[in-house]
Amino acid sequence: MTGALDTAYPDPQASTGLMLWRVTNSWQRTIRAALAPFDLTHVQFVLLAVLTSMDRGASITQRDLAARAATDPMMTSQVLRTLESKGLIERLAHPTDGRARTLAPTPAGINLVNRANAAVEHADRAYFAALGDDARGFTRSLATLDAENVEPM
Repeated sequence: MTGALDTAYPDPQASTGLMLWRVTNSWQRTIRAALAPFDLTHVQFVLLAVLTSMDRGASITQRDLAARAATDPMMTSQVLRTLESKGLIERLAHPTDGRARTLAPTPAGINLVNRANAAVEHADRAYFAALGDDARGFTRSLATLDAENVEPM
């Protein structure tokens, strides 16, 4: 019995979207494994890494962090509560807005995210090594798609 899917693709591997889906899932498994020893989920790592990379002299709000990390603001709030309960970030009074709080990584958060980042970068290099010299072009192609499809937060 043959399938009845009406498709323009002669083979599933000819579908860019399907291949992106498969590679994304595989890569995420690799990153989850790299982060497991640090007791961080992928989104916890991303938010902590982005926060740690931001200007420490600036007043960084939850909205600022969500925009920079391209994450949903409500999900960001939930994850930040978890990071705070783990002692990895702190919320401080905003210098000019009494309703807002600023975010800062704690020394423990900075230490952990730097160790985790080394593991993630190692996992990335190993995962994408199969691309060889094409890795830079692949990254540029992904950046083009990202720039073309950015949703306003």
